[in-house]
Amino acid sequence: MEKHVLALQLSQILGEEFSRDWVYEHIETPKQEKMGDLAFPCFKLSPALRKSPQDLASELAPQLKHDLFENVQPVGGYINIFLNQQFMAEHTLKQILTEQENYGKHTFGEGKTVVFDLSAPNIAKPFSMGHLRSTVIGNSLANLAANSGYETVKINYIGDYGTQFGKLLSAYKNWGDEEKIRANPLAELTKIYVKFHEEAKHNAELIDEGRQWFKKLEQQDEEALRLWRWFKEVSLEEFEKIYQLLGIEFDLTRGEAYYNDKMDSTVELLKEHQLLEDSDGAKVVRLDEEGIPPCLIKKSDGTTIYATRDLTAAIDRFNSYSFDEALYVVGHEQSLHFSQIKHVLNKLGFNWAQNVKHIPFGMMLQDGKKMSTRQGKTILLENVLKEAIQQASDSIEEKNPHLRNKETVARQVGVGAVIFHDLKQDRRNDVEFSIEDMLRFEGNTAPYLQYSYVRAQSILQKGDFKADASTPFLSDEKAWSLIKQIRKFPEATAKAYKEYDPSQIAKYLLDLAKTFNQYYTHTKILQGAQQDAKLTLVYGFSLVLKQGLSLLGIEAPEEM
Repeated sequence: MEKHVLALQLSQILGEEFSRDWVYEHIETPKQEKMGDLAFPCFKLSPALRKSPQDLASELAPQLKHDLFENVQPVGGYINIFLNQQFMAEHTLKQILTEQENYGKHTFGEGKTVVFDLSAPNIAKPFSMGHLRSTVIGNSLANLAANSGYETVKINYIGDYGTQFGKLLSAYKNWGDEEKIRANPLAELTKIYVKFHEEAKHNAELIDEGRQWFKKLEQQDEEALRLWRWFKEVSLEEFEKIYQLLGIEFDLTRGEAYYNDKMDSTVELLKEHQLLEDSDGAKVVRLDEEGIPPCLIKKSDGTTIYATRDLTAAIDRFNSYSFDEALYVVGHEQSLHFSQIKHVLNKLGFNWAQNVKHIPFGMMLQDGKKMSTRQGKTILLENVLKEAIQQASDSIEEKNPHLRNKETVARQVGVGAVIFHDLKQDRRNDVEFSIEDMLRFEGNTAPYLQYSYVRAQSILQKGDFKADASTPFLSDEKAWSLIKQIRKFPEATAKAYKEYDPSQIAKYLLDLAKTFNQYYTHTKILQGAQQDAKLTLVYGFSLVLKQGLSLLGIEAPEEM
C-alpha cells in the first residue's frame, strides 16, 4: 500500500515521462532504520531532468504529503520517508485478522492456467539427490502460482523411453537376476546398468546390442515390452514412497512413451510446413536464423529422440489445458534443448509457444562434480530423507522425550530441513551436496523457522489468545520492525512467483523469524500493557510464517 501511494504521488508530480510502475520499481528499503522506511533515489531522475540528485530530493520531498507519511526528508540524493507507525500497525494487524489465511494471496492469476513439468525421474534408476531440485522447486512454484490465483496442473513427466532402456534391457539379459530385482528393484537395476557401461568400455558389441534392444522396444517386441513394463511398475512404486515423504502430489503422471503412437502426427505437421530436412540420413529442423544448432527429429536409423516427444507433449498439453504458461522446471544443461523446442513450435505457427518457458536450475554436485548414475556416483534421496528424519527423532528424544506425535514431528522437521536447504539457494546456482549442512538444526535452516513458529504458538496458548478484530492495536516502537516484516509478505509472494524464484520466500522467512526472535527477546509479551495487542502481533507473525513455509512445501509443527 505505502509503496503504491508513494509511486502514485511521485509519478503525478513528475509527469507522464515517469510512470507509476517505473517509480514503484525504483523505490528502495533503506538498510538502516534510522534512514527511514522507504527511500527514492533521485539519481534515477537526474539525467532526464538535468538537475542534481540533491536538488531534486530537496524539491520533491516537501510535495509528498499523505496520512501514511510521518516525515519526509531529503538526504543527499535520496528522499527518505518515515511512515506513520501507529496507523500502519493498526492497518496491518486489522488486515491480517480480517484476511487470515488469505493474507499474502493475489488475484492476478485468476482465470489463467499454468502447466508445470517437474521432477521427471527416469524409471529403473534410483531417485537421487539430483532429482530433488526439479521436484521441490517445481512444487514450490506451483504453490506460489496457486497463491496468485492461477489454476495449476503439475505433471510428472517420467523418463521411461529412449536408448538408455535398450542398454538396460541388454544389461538385464546379460546379468539380471529376477529374484534380486524383485527384492530391491532400483538398486539392482542400477547395479546392472552401471555394469553395462563398465563392460562397454572393453566390449563395443554391447553398445550395438543395446541399440538392437531399443529397436525391439520401438517395434513392440513382446519380451522387450514385458520387461520394460515391469521395470516401470516397480520404479513408480519406489518413487511414490519418496513423494509421500516429501508430501508432494501430482495432477498427472505420464511417461514419455505415452507419445510413441502420437509422434507421427507431429512429424507430418513438420512436413506440411516444409520444415524437415535431411542431414546425413537423419531428419532435422534447421534453426540457422535463430543462431542455434538444428533440432534433431529422427535419427538416421529411423528411431525418434526426446525432442520429438517433447514437441508432441507440448502440443498435447495445450490442446488439453489451453494453458497461459507452460513451465519446464529442468536443469540448465537442457537450455539448448528447450530453446530448440520453443523455436520449432514457433515455426509451426503456434502463438502459444511464446508462453512455453524453461525454468533452469543449477546442478546438485558431489565433490564439485555432477552426479552420474551410469558411473555409479549418486546419493539416494530416500537415504538422505531417512537420515534427516532419524536425526530429528534423536534430537526430540534428547530434548523433549514426552512430545506427542514424535514420529510425525520428526518427519516434518527432517524432511523440512532437506527441502529448505535446496530452496534457500538461488535456483540458478549449483549446490554442493553436504549432508552436514543440510541436517544442521540451527542457523539458516527449516528447523530454526519451525522452532520460531512453535515458540509463537506456545506464547499464544499461554496468553489464551483469541483472534478478534476489535483488539486494541500496538503503540510500541519495538514492534515496528516486526510489523514492517509482516507487511512485506504479500509483495514477497508476488515477486517470488513473477521471478520464478522460491529462494526469495526462504530468505524472507529467515528475516521474518530473526526479527520476531529479537522482538521476543526484548519484549515481555505476556506481561505489562497492551498484552492483547502484542499477542495479535505474535499471531500475525505465526500466520505469515506458516503460510510461507507451506508455499515452500514445508509443514509447521505445533510442538517440537
